[in-house]
Amino acid sequence: MGNRILIVDDAAFMRMMIKDILTKNGYEVVGEAADGIQAVEKYNELKPDLVTMDITMPEKDGIAALKEIKAANPGATIIMCSAMGQQAMVIDAIQAGAKDFIVKPFQADRVIEAIQKALG
Repeated sequence: MGNRILIVDDAAFMRMMIKDILTKNGYEVVGEAADGIQAVEKYNELKPDLVTMDITMPEKDGIAALKEIKAANPGATIIMCSAMGQQAMVIDAIQAGAKDFIVKPFQADRVIEAIQKALG
């Protein structure tokens, strides 16, 4: 496998949880970002194979970061992470080019399934 993944979430423990799931399943976490501004910078710097992007973050939210990354890199593969009850935002994200979404709290099998499907 060895696909390179960038994790974007303003909550450090959420980044840690998803990183744990990914590394246990053979993925390489190449970077982490705590907001949308960092997400765009890190994406351009690291050119990961996939990004897990939280929707609700300070500075710049996940949907704005998604649109910015997709505008500059149309082939970018991004999966959105959302809390329950953010369906409208998830729909916006999918329309803006997100490949899939995973709901918090993360379930390892669902995370891996979404990533395999997105990279597939």
